[in-house]
Amino acid sequence: MGISKKLFISSIVFFLFLLCTASCNTTEPPTPPDEPIPVLKLELEDVSCTEAWITLTTTDLILPAELTLKQYNPTGDSLSQVFILNTQDSLLYIDSLLPNQNYSFQVFSLAQANQHPASSIKLPVTTMDTTSHNFTFQSWTFGTIGSSTLYDVAIIDENNIWAVGEIMIADTSQNGYTTYNAVHWDGTEWELKRIPYYYNGQTFYNGIRAIFAFNENDIWFGTGNMTHWNGTQFLSIYLGIGMYINKIWGSSSNDLYVVGNSGKIAHYNGTSWQLIESGTNANIVDISGIQNDAGKYIKYCAADNLLLKIDGDNNLTSIAVEQGMFLNSVWAASNRLVYTAGNGIVLYRNKSWQTFYAPEINTIYRIKGQSYNDIVGLSANLSIFHFNGYSWNTIQTGLNNIYLKLQIKNNIIATVGWQNDRALITLLFRN
Repeated sequence: MGISKKLFISSIVFFLFLLCTASCNTTEPPTPPDEPIPVLKLELEDVSCTEAWITLTTTDLILPAELTLKQYNPTGDSLSQVFILNTQDSLLYIDSLLPNQNYSFQVFSLAQANQHPASSIKLPVTTMDTTSHNFTFQSWTFGTIGSSTLYDVAIIDENNIWAVGEIMIADTSQNGYTTYNAVHWDGTEWELKRIPYYYNGQTFYNGIRAIFAFNENDIWFGTGNMTHWNGTQFLSIYLGIGMYINKIWGSSSNDLYVVGNSGKIAHYNGTSWQLIESGTNANIVDISGIQNDAGKYIKYCAADNLLLKIDGDNNLTSIAVEQGMFLNSVWAASNRLVYTAGNGIVLYRNKSWQTFYAPEINTIYRIKGQSYNDIVGLSANLSIFHFNGYSWNTIQTGLNNIYLKLQIKNNIIATVGWQNDRALITLLFRN
């Protein structure tokens, strides 16, 4: 029996309806290919009171890729930032955080025609707490005749502090005075010292411009050459380079660096000195070092309008500063954040320059620290400033006090210079 004309027409209409429905439905996403799901991983590299450095590593992610970084705040809300990733690995920098707070971060990739969506595990991050601005201080002066100055200082502990320079004390000797080149603090009082340098059978007590101490039995004193206290005796170390030493830094007595005038840099390996070509004739006035992620030490030097970087193999590169900058001091908080000071503080952060515009610190010319949240600076307005990781604060102001160098260790800050014609040292103790 044949199919009726009415039934045939109804079947055709139903078939066309199904065909149209299938072809017009375009809201479904395309099915990703049979590819591995990408792996996104976050790892905390470093954190300060207000910043975090996080490494993002990816596997099986097709590049470039659009990712979302989500920041979960302690208040319960969250922030999201979309960025384009062009490399498999990347260092993410997050700022504007608050001290001593618990955050977490997560990265997401979106579904694409040729890529599965993916997300990382949440990474918890706790920012550093601030340190106290609350210090008390005491100052001492030395010298009774002529002009005396202290040029550098080293803190071993609260009962062992050395300062070096030139101190003239009147007496009944043939010259009418004796010159001392160091003072030592034992926790109770200061003692005048004469650090010897032996050369060609003679003993010299030259003024000392730089000091660096690893511990009480390993101390280096710098003039045009070096004197090393090894816990038993003073040993004279001849450089043979003809340099005027401004500052000393080292990871050990077998890995020691000195910087000086006319672009001079020298390295001591425990046996001999090697001159490092700086590429500049400018006076190099400061040096600071930090251990990198590979365990080698990176050194940064301040040289007028250059920041010099010495890698773990003693290869040197010059980093040009911005116009108008003058570098008189440097302290490396990490290889991601270097503090410089001269006519104010300028950061070399993540390989670019960033200037502080706070009026109170625009006159800081010398800077040192011991962590992201414990940094101290000397100001041209005769003040000592402290950074606690979040804010700067004046912790001491003294009329007629001219400070040249400083150091901070644990809860002690030591600064040296002169007051009128007398050598000056000020110790600040955190309460």
